[in-house]
Amino acid sequence: MVAARTDNEILPPQSLMQVPAVRQLGIMLGIAASVAIGVAVVLWSQTPNYALLYSSMAEKEVSEVLDSLNKLNIDYKIDAASGSVLVPAGKLDELRLKLAGQGLPRGGGIGFELLEKESSFGTSQLVEQARYQRAIEGEIARSITSIQNVRSARIHLALPKQSAFVRKRKKASASVFVNLYSGRGLEKGQVEAIVHLVASSVPQLESSNVTLVDQSGRLLSSESGSSDVLLTSKQFDYKQQVENHLIDRIETILTPLVGSSGMRAQVTADIDFTITERTQDSYNPEMPSLRSEQTEEQLSQTSSVQGVPGALSNQPPAAGVAPETATTEGAVAGDSQPLNSTKRATRNFELDKTITHTRLASGEIGRLSVAVVIDDQHLLGQDGNATQKAYTEEELMRMTSLVKQAVGFDVVRGDVVTVSNISFKMPEVLEALPELEIWEQGWFWDVVKQALGGLVVLFLIFGVLRPTLRSLMKPVEIKTISDAGEGVDVDGQKALPAGAEGGMSSASGEAGEEEILMLDSPSGYEKRVEFAQKMVDDDPKRVAQVVKTWVSTDG
Repeated sequence: MVAARTDNEILPPQSLMQVPAVRQLGIMLGIAASVAIGVAVVLWSQTPNYALLYSSMAEKEVSEVLDSLNKLNIDYKIDAASGSVLVPAGKLDELRLKLAGQGLPRGGGIGFELLEKESSFGTSQLVEQARYQRAIEGEIARSITSIQNVRSARIHLALPKQSAFVRKRKKASASVFVNLYSGRGLEKGQVEAIVHLVASSVPQLESSNVTLVDQSGRLLSSESGSSDVLLTSKQFDYKQQVENHLIDRIETILTPLVGSSGMRAQVTADIDFTITERTQDSYNPEMPSLRSEQTEEQLSQTSSVQGVPGALSNQPPAAGVAPETATTEGAVAGDSQPLNSTKRATRNFELDKTITHTRLASGEIGRLSVAVVIDDQHLLGQDGNATQKAYTEEELMRMTSLVKQAVGFDVVRGDVVTVSNISFKMPEVLEALPELEIWEQGWFWDVVKQALGGLVVLFLIFGVLRPTLRSLMKPVEIKTISDAGEGVDVDGQKALPAGAEGGMSSASGEAGEEEILMLDSPSGYEKRVEFAQKMVDDDPKRVAQVVKTWVSTDG
């Protein structure tokens, strides 16, 4: 008796054409939507965050910046609302440095370009004058922004109208507003340079009428304009220069001996800024010389007429007779009348005269006070540990002598030089500055976007597409019924006819084959192999018989 057989036929996976049309359309739409979402997420994750490059730029400057970005192959965006340029946040600082090296943005507003605009026939003189003044302000602002620490500048000029009929004219004035870079400032010399630059650019504008203000509202220029204050400031700067020069000379001569970190030096210089002028006239009495001489001689003769005044006494004297002999006293001999002689001589002598005008130089050193502190010697011991050793008195004396020679020590001035050996304190370890949090870094959000995009893509692949394809490609198992009419139960096992025991035939070959077919069909190749190995281990004779039956049947 041959038992009935049940054949389990496993068909290949379903094809898309075997699926209903509605389901096909749903599957196609789902796959397309998943792919579109995945592509959009990938593009979104790869798009960097954009940050503002510069604000408040003129259109010409924007075009120059965009040309530079194109040359650097940098992606950028333009904000439709404000017209600002946006660049990737991770490259913001680098791009600003590169553009600053190219002198961009230039800033300073518009200069003499205003004068190039065509003027209409109805343009008034007031408009032309205002345009000219605005051009001057723009040009001066451009010059100021060329200074290293100035980001931008604005100039306001107050130029009163000049008239030949006004006796007392008003003076021009100017206000300068500078916007400095963050963390930077202007030195006194730079402030004075800006003030003098503005004053020299505008006619009849004095430096005292120029006001300089920064973005914090601080007045950088001095309102007083006093020459005494300015002179005091320069004197203080000169004093500092002298002291720093002497400190450098001390460090230069002692650094090879004690090291750059093994000494500290300070110098106090008393500078005399007194200006003294002296004029001196000196004469040399030993070298006289006759400059001029004047001699005067006067001779007079006394009259012998006496008596009462009248006609007789007023008669002229008789005619004179030359004397035959003359006396040494100058008196006339005989009865001649006496003569009076007077001589005067005036002589002017010129002495050797020297006029000396002396102006003593200011800024002379009146006194020096020098203090030098030297650290102990740091020696390496035999055990490899560092030790400290103080300098001897002889070494300190030699260092003191070197310092005196370096600063120009003068006992007459009362200079003081002190060199001390004191062990320095070890510097405290400073805590490192706190670093920015990881979410504050420019690259953090780019990484987050890429990670989210990857997760969404993985979810679409393994959570949507893969289950859909697996359900579509799932194999279909068809079970047939043999000719004998035996049925198949729900579990896939063959139902036995009534009165049969074990469902096996009398023939051993057919019984082994029927027993294999009656068992559950393994779902995979590995399970089939495992099932066959188990059968071989349990009953090798029966398996051999089954194989012989297959060979004889198929052969």
